[in-house]
Amino acid sequence: MGWIWAPIALFGLWLFLIAPGRASKAKRAPFEGRAYAHRGLYELDQSVPENSLEAFRRAVEAGYGSELDVQRTRDGQIVVFHDDSLKRACGVDKAVRDFTYEELRQIPLFKTGERIPLFSEVLSIFDGKQPLIVELKYGPDAALVCEGTKALLDGYAGPACVESFHPAMVRWFKKHDPKRLRGQLSEAACFSKKTLPGYLAFVMSRLLSNCLTRPQFVAYRVGPKPLSVRLCEAMGAMKVLWTARERSQHARRMAENQAVIFEGYRPREGKAA
Repeated sequence: MGWIWAPIALFGLWLFLIAPGRASKAKRAPFEGRAYAHRGLYELDQSVPENSLEAFRRAVEAGYGSELDVQRTRDGQIVVFHDDSLKRACGVDKAVRDFTYEELRQIPLFKTGERIPLFSEVLSIFDGKQPLIVELKYGPDAALVCEGTKALLDGYAGPACVESFHPAMVRWFKKHDPKRLRGQLSEAACFSKKTLPGYLAFVMSRLLSNCLTRPQFVAYRVGPKPLSVRLCEAMGAMKVLWTARERSQHARRMAENQAVIFEGYRPREGKAA
């Protein structure tokens, strides 16, 4: 009968690896039941660019929270920008960290009058009116991105949580800002393996790094979820969905998740299904 303990032990180890962290109802409350405009309420033709001040103003005015991305410039400023390279958005095949903030200010976003904004400017626009999900972009300056982001959030009174694809950044906030709600971004391995070795894509898609980070929410890409993710949610992780693009599915997705990150349409309102 000794053989029976091996699968039991393996099952226990699996649960230990994927278990989420705990978060009180009060800590989760500002973020639950909300629709979040992906990179602000931008236009798909980029006439109002993603991650621009105008896109964030529109989100606040429409009553939505926003999901946004932060990176660090060469001179230590935290700015809001998504891509690893500026090529798609600005026509320059270099990274944010290759420029000072003043240099970045000279480069238009998608050939508009908008520029890459400081994170502090975006915080001033939101001013606690709507919740923010802040994605930390990983790079060689990851720890400095975390430090700079935390410093700005420490001075911000509104609701703001953090998330990242990279467990090291989630773990940094677990250690240095444990009172802040933190989340693990994830997606099916078929997407992740485009940029990660196959075994790492599997690990991340199954949340096997949760033992290091204990995220309190999981932001998972639209589509089927592996059993590990569903078990993590069953153990208490807040369910966040990204990125919804079909208006017809919005009410169902709001009912199935605690938060939905959307783009390309406008839900009826930010806090209701």
